[in-house]
Amino acid sequence: MEGHAIAFGAGTVINAIANWKGSAFGIELKTEATVEIKGDLIEGEIAGGGDTRLIERACEIVLEKFDIDSGAKIVTSSEVPLASGLKSSSAAANATVLATLRAIRRDMDPLEAVKLGVRAALDTGVSITGAFDDACASMFGGVVMTDNREMELLKREEINSDVVIYVPDKKAFSADTDIRRSRLIAPWVGIAFDLALEGYYRKAMTLNGLLYSQALGFDSGPVFDALELGIKGVSLSGTGPSIVALTSGEETDRLRSAWSAYPGSIIVTAVNNKGAFTFE
Repeated sequence: MEGHAIAFGAGTVINAIANWKGSAFGIELKTEATVEIKGDLIEGEIAGGGDTRLIERACEIVLEKFDIDSGAKIVTSSEVPLASGLKSSSAAANATVLATLRAIRRDMDPLEAVKLGVRAALDTGVSITGAFDDACASMFGGVVMTDNREMELLKREEINSDVVIYVPDKKAFSADTDIRRSRLIAPWVGIAFDLALEGYYRKAMTLNGLLYSQALGFDSGPVFDALELGIKGVSLSGTGPSIVALTSGEETDRLRSAWSAYPGSIIVTAVNNKGAFTFE
């Protein structure tokens, strides 16, 4: 029995670490998972290498839920850079959960499937809050707003935009984030969250980006470069180090050119509105 699934990375509107309420949007960078039910052991493999505990635990949780006593082989490959703030873990967990469900021929409400992936992220320590907001953006696409403590999806809306991403050379693992400094900015992050609830996603993400860049010690230069070009929505994504911006038309090319002055790489993609899916 074999299953295949694709889930997507995401960019940040509001980082939930400060007050457990977050917002994110899907991006057109995909993670693919293949799960084959066989043997006695659950073994993961990541194309290009990496820690396989998350995908192994995600598969294990699904098998446990349906009382299936079997091993599995999980293989994932991804366009989402690891430890860059672009939700590679959420995409991997979602893709693995969906591929496992497909392999065992079981159906599940997508929101419940998200919660299984969040549980796997918490169990393996790859996320501080479980990243329910990121996982929902990866699973459903569009922009989502969530209460991560209650694991409640508050709002989802489709938006159409180019996305320009600056990915520095260094990595930043969510589990290593300075939670204390993040909590200090909670009142102002709350203001940004309220803006997002009213639909002002670009203003909200820019405020979020300025706050978290300072709190977590990242260079805010790329954020100000985007603002100088008239771009309204730009933020540190997750706990960094990537910077994401919502752009359109000539803004996209101008920002790509401006950010090319920094060490690292530039990705130009788009908001994903369709969300994760399985296939034969």
